[in-house]
Amino acid sequence: MLRSLNIVEFILVERLEIEFGPGFCVLTGETGAGKSILLDALGLALGGRAEAGMVRKGADKAEVVAEFDCGQLTALQAWLAENDLRGDPGVCLLRRTLEAGGRSRAYINGSPVTLQQLKEVGERLVDIHGQHAHYSLLKPAVQRQILDGYADAEPLVEAVARCFRAWGEAKQRRQEAEQRLQGSLAERERLAWTVEELTALRFNAEEWQALQEGHGRLAHAAELLAGVQAAHAILAGEDGGVLARVKAAQGSLADLAQLDSRLAEPMKLLESGAIELDEAAHELLRYADRVELDPVALAQAEARLAAITSAANKFRVKPSELPHLLASAQAQLIELEQLSDPAGLAEAERAAEADYRTQAQALSARRKAGAGRLAQAVGQAMQGLAMQGGRLAVELKPGEPGSHGLESVEFLVSPHAGQGLHALAKTASGGELSRIGLALQTVLSAVSGAPTLIFDEVDAGIGGGVAEVVGRMLAELGQGRQVLCVTHLPQVAARAGTHYSVSKAGRGAALASHVKLLDAQERVEEVARMLGGVKITETTRRHAGEMLAS
Repeated sequence: MLRSLNIVEFILVERLEIEFGPGFCVLTGETGAGKSILLDALGLALGGRAEAGMVRKGADKAEVVAEFDCGQLTALQAWLAENDLRGDPGVCLLRRTLEAGGRSRAYINGSPVTLQQLKEVGERLVDIHGQHAHYSLLKPAVQRQILDGYADAEPLVEAVARCFRAWGEAKQRRQEAEQRLQGSLAERERLAWTVEELTALRFNAEEWQALQEGHGRLAHAAELLAGVQAAHAILAGEDGGVLARVKAAQGSLADLAQLDSRLAEPMKLLESGAIELDEAAHELLRYADRVELDPVALAQAEARLAAITSAANKFRVKPSELPHLLASAQAQLIELEQLSDPAGLAEAERAAEADYRTQAQALSARRKAGAGRLAQAVGQAMQGLAMQGGRLAVELKPGEPGSHGLESVEFLVSPHAGQGLHALAKTASGGELSRIGLALQTVLSAVSGAPTLIFDEVDAGIGGGVAEVVGRMLAELGQGRQVLCVTHLPQVAARAGTHYSVSKAGRGAALASHVKLLDAQERVEEVARMLGGVKITETTRRHAGEMLAS
């Protein structure tokens, strides 16, 4: 249930906060006062389309905040928890901001969300019926969607569309295979040769690095050994190596250090240097012992390098890219082998078609069962809307398989007793179409899962006794759920449990819409205005009071 709506700098609204209660609530006022603007603002908070023109003239940003009671909506609470969007217990807060430049942001319980997430939550909370909704009934796609929604067939509709796409893709793969069968033979041979050559090479990128390093050591083994031995001789040679000279210097200073303590520090440095030089000499000996003079290993390394380099030159890639080339050729070969198997692809196409027809037939059965129930419910509603004897039929016409199933959906109507059934677009007048649309909307609302229903001037073109029936229908809906209705009909307004009046005041840029919750006496005045126009008489007031009391 919608608890409150807070609107700031939205079209004609400067700043407005409205609190709502349960049951049937109406919003009334003169044409252009801003009644539908309030619903437009709510639509924005629910994820509706945002336009820069919605920001009030002279303002930088518009903001709409809608607070809902979702304590009884366990599925919505689970969704909020799953998406880490939980707020205060039992509360769902939707917020939308819109900058004058057209950029908008969406929030759920204070956390930024995508527009799709906002729409998903909005659809769980509110079901909106617009003032021109009945005109869309003339579209076959809308008629199909109405039936599918009433029959709770949306999951099957999605499954059918998904299977139809899969069937089309399988068919396309099979057709492409038949066309490419001959042309792919040469390509398959080339790829098979590439895979065979590179598989036999048994090469990977890690081996290339190790092979280059190993070959470098083997190729320069003699040079490395000679250089290391020469360096060792300089350090520790018998004919006066560096190490022997350092030790001699230590001996020369040993006695002198006894005479002058300032020589202690140079003695320590010489001692440390001697140790370092001694370790270096031993390390050079160990390295020399490990250097291999192995012509056989060198020849093998050179042969392996030559084979890898030759393969790289043959395929015009760097040696390090050979493993990637092999993987790519293997994948392309598998794909070509699949595409060159029309028989296997034809079998896959048949399987995809079977899946589609299974889902489509289940959808057809669901639609057939729902069509009868929908026609009966709408026909009953039509009787109270000055269409006695009128009836609606939902015709399912078999057609070619498509993404929407195996049939088309068409609404046929007989507005009054004695008239035959004909297509809705060719039979109903404007007033009749409006009433049929209202009957459909009330029937659909009765099965909607949304706790809040909104009707925006859906009673346009209706008056007299029919208007009283409409008011009663909406009031009955309000017994089970929250119903908000924008109306110009006093017969509808009189049935509401809560009544708001919308007015417009000011001039130029200061022009703004205002909303007031009416008390009992104010309701009499407002209903009297709706009945009598500008001049309100005592007779009109008495009539208004009688309507409210009935």
